[in-house]
Amino acid sequence: MNSLKTNVVYSSILTVSNYIFPLIVFPYVTRVLGVSNIGICNFVDNVIDFFILFSMMGMNSVALREIVKHRDNKTELSKVFSGLFLLNLISTVTVIIVLFVLTSIVPEFQQNKYLMYVGSGKVLFNFLTIEWLYRGLEDFKYITYRKIVVKILYVVLVFVFVKKSDDYLIYYALSVFVFALNAIINLIYSRHFVSYSIRDIPIAPFIKPFFILGVYALLTSMYTSFNVVYLGFVSGENEVGYYTTATRLQNVILALFTAFTGVMLPRMTALIKEGKHDDVDRLFKKSMDILIVFAFPLISYFVVMAPQVIRILAGEGYEAAIPCMQLTMPLIFVIGLEQVIIIQLLLPLGKDKYVLIGSILGAVGGVLSNVILVPLYQSIGSSFAWIVSELFVLGSAYFFIKKSIDITIDWRKILVKFLYSLIFALILLFTMKVTNFSLAFDTILSLVFFALFYYILFFIILKESVLIDFSQSMLKKVGLK
Repeated sequence: MNSLKTNVVYSSILTVSNYIFPLIVFPYVTRVLGVSNIGICNFVDNVIDFFILFSMMGMNSVALREIVKHRDNKTELSKVFSGLFLLNLISTVTVIIVLFVLTSIVPEFQQNKYLMYVGSGKVLFNFLTIEWLYRGLEDFKYITYRKIVVKILYVVLVFVFVKKSDDYLIYYALSVFVFALNAIINLIYSRHFVSYSIRDIPIAPFIKPFFILGVYALLTSMYTSFNVVYLGFVSGENEVGYYTTATRLQNVILALFTAFTGVMLPRMTALIKEGKHDDVDRLFKKSMDILIVFAFPLISYFVVMAPQVIRILAGEGYEAAIPCMQLTMPLIFVIGLEQVIIIQLLLPLGKDKYVLIGSILGAVGGVLSNVILVPLYQSIGSSFAWIVSELFVLGSAYFFIKKSIDITIDWRKILVKFLYSLIFALILLFTMKVTNFSLAFDTILSLVFFALFYYILFFIILKESVLIDFSQSMLKKVGLK
């Protein structure tokens, strides 16, 4: 089993690659396909992701915990794996049938039926990817190398085959192809660790947590995927195009921190099982330090530079995405703090009920906010609805973790880092107003300014140990120290 630092590095590369490679092709496809066709693809993809949530339910969390428990015993591991796989097969087949039925009767789905049918392949191959097996085994090196190779192939294929605005079906089919190829490779490679069986395998013990954590995932989607789907129904594909363009880069940033929390889940689960509460507290504080130095400077930078970023990512015609991006950027910290509390503490502690209650509150807040705000403010309304939902979830998670374990969050440290980043944002805003040269010059200047600020503040003035240790570790790995 790899060290925690190694797993964090691999998982960071892995998770960010899920967004970076699509981001590489995004400036190209936004210009080739146009805002309307991008909006159609994103609308359908979010609908499909909604069906994937129903097919997977709580599989990722349940399977991860079970694989961690039995990974040292191949016989037991194979039994558990087979039971989980069969349960997931039943749910996936059921969902695909429902998907085909709804595609034939819902007008908005019928209009895009070919995209919906292609998307059904994503539902199937997402299940067959069995990513939860490798995460439970902490085999992040394999996952990372495999995904990067497939993603590189995806980028090449998009540039080769997507040439005009009518190629949006090809563009979406290529994104599904990535899932298919990953699934095939994973299924073949899984034979190194488990054997498949349909006899004497456990299913019943997994059903209850499968549905409880599944409801949590579904409710969470009420303020993520649901935002896009509802926006598409109420306001049309253009507003979907603005909203998804505004949140795309944010998703990349969040993915980097999600990679870290994903690695920490099996490690925290093992530590709690062994009763090593001091180690749990130590890792929690380290997670908070990473979040603070990670989130606030990036929020400040992208709120100020949103106009330039949107122009680089999407080109002309996407100006309506700028306020959405500025509004939702602070969610990097809010969602990051949620993940630390929920994924690193509540789930390893087995507090599934508390996680479910929090997701219900977030879903209710999200749905009500969408219904009230989207008809009035469209994509900006969706942005506000997302903020409301996440604040509900964070508030409930913080309340429940204080009831469950003796953990302290250093709010003073958070406030200090926030104020430093606010000062940086004001200086950067003033600098951009004074220079106001070309897009390329202003962007390069802002990046240099950001790098200097970050280095001087966190490495020289504050001497953040978590950053210094990480940078020294990376220098050693590449042989520079």
